[in-house]
Amino acid sequence: MNLPGITFNEADGKVLLVSQPQPDREPVDSKLLHALLIQEGFGDCQLDEAAISNAANMCNVQQAPFGLEVARRVDAALAIQIELGDMTAKLSITAARGGKPASVLDVLAALEQAGVTFGIDEAAVAQACQAGLCSALVVARGQVAQDGKDAVLEALVSDTIDRAPKLNEQGLIDYREHGDLPVVAAGTELMRRIPATPGVPGKTVKGQVLAAIAGHDAHFAAKLDGAEISSSDANLLIASVNGQPVRVTDGVMVEPIFRVKEVNMATGNIHFDGTVHVAGEVIQGMKVQASGDIVVDGMVDGGQLDAGGNIQVAGGLIAHAKLHAGGSVTARFAEGVQITAGTVIVITDMAIDCELHSLNQIIIGSNSPQRGRLVGGTTAAALLLRVPLLGSSKAGTTKVIVGTNSELEARYTALLARIESEKAEEANLDKLIKQLKAIGDPKHMLDRVKASRQHAVQVWGQSLTEKQTLEHELELSLTARVEVSQGVEGAVDLMFGHKPVPLRREFEAGSFSMNEQAQVLFTDLAGNVLIVAAT
Repeated sequence: MNLPGITFNEADGKVLLVSQPQPDREPVDSKLLHALLIQEGFGDCQLDEAAISNAANMCNVQQAPFGLEVARRVDAALAIQIELGDMTAKLSITAARGGKPASVLDVLAALEQAGVTFGIDEAAVAQACQAGLCSALVVARGQVAQDGKDAVLEALVSDTIDRAPKLNEQGLIDYREHGDLPVVAAGTELMRRIPATPGVPGKTVKGQVLAAIAGHDAHFAAKLDGAEISSSDANLLIASVNGQPVRVTDGVMVEPIFRVKEVNMATGNIHFDGTVHVAGEVIQGMKVQASGDIVVDGMVDGGQLDAGGNIQVAGGLIAHAKLHAGGSVTARFAEGVQITAGTVIVITDMAIDCELHSLNQIIIGSNSPQRGRLVGGTTAAALLLRVPLLGSSKAGTTKVIVGTNSELEARYTALLARIESEKAEEANLDKLIKQLKAIGDPKHMLDRVKASRQHAVQVWGQSLTEKQTLEHELELSLTARVEVSQGVEGAVDLMFGHKPVPLRREFEAGSFSMNEQAQVLFTDLAGNVLIVAAT
């Protein structure tokens, strides 16, 4: 294609159309000039459409020579965006228009100018440059700090007695029945400590180091009777004696086991620092006291058991037997006995005319869902009583108390008195400080009084924290309930907290609870709610 009198000149990246008037030249339009620009090798340049249109008109009417810029060469343009708290850098390339394309070196220089020095993805940069354009392409990524992992104390003996029971959100202990008495030999591996890790620091794309939070460390308890740290592995706890493994806070103890066929007049009363295993019975009038657990394979016929840990009786409890455990008490049946447990009482069949007191929950009939029954006596559980059938039409009144914890209430009352005393002490010290500042301090007492006040404030603060904890535990009593899987028969005197609720009619399966308005409700299995006692 040739248009007489029209040529293109290039200078400093600018493309000029130069026109010499030609009387016999065909009329010129924008389309022809476009085609001519492409023919002359300027098609990739940035074309000025308005100038091209104007040039076409001037070529047709202008009688004097003229020159007009109609295009220019434009180099590729780079833009760097740093986002997400300096954790990513994004690249945008505007393609070259007849000018210099973006190169890897150009992009790296732009990143450096933007302060990006870490985490550059050179492969992504090269790919973008080869394509000639991109939009918000991530070309650098920071490294997120990886916080350390907390130390773990991993039990290596699965069958252990747990003296540090865990509570669920309702404050109930997740009770599990135990089987045979677990025993380990000296040298048995009990627990492994997996140390905390410090974490891995991170770094932003600008090279700023991001600190990692180290994991919380944990160590074996300082004193674990019957256990020791392995001489060849500081993170391994092993048994130093034969005995029963007992899981405690931050470790496992091994309690020695005293074994006896039967506790009777021939053996005498037993007092043992550890666990006692009775293969037979504990007969009338005999006592067994153990700092650990007491396991009886037979019955307790009028005897007395006192355990710092748990009591487990395979047979029944009769004849005014008395049992006290810091942990749980388990037996097949109970009649006319007294049981006090720090955690859970489980009678797998039935309990008749007993005095049962638990600081957490009482479960009756767990192995006899059809015939399990609680009849007569007084049963007090802080949070839960679960029984198939409550009461009997052929027996006297059955008394049930839930939602109270006399031990917790006594601690709370004593704590309130202590807080008032600590508050008064802090106020007196504060008053003394003001007096010393006002009248002078010739004996130089002020610093000591300030230190005493600071200590008093710390003690007071610790007591207030303890108060919050106790109040939370006391609030859990509001969630106390009585669950009956078969129903209620006969006369039952139910008490929620200090609210008496005499039941003198039969109820089907369901549960009793108290709402926020202090109304005692019965909810059947279909979800129907009956107000048993109003506010």
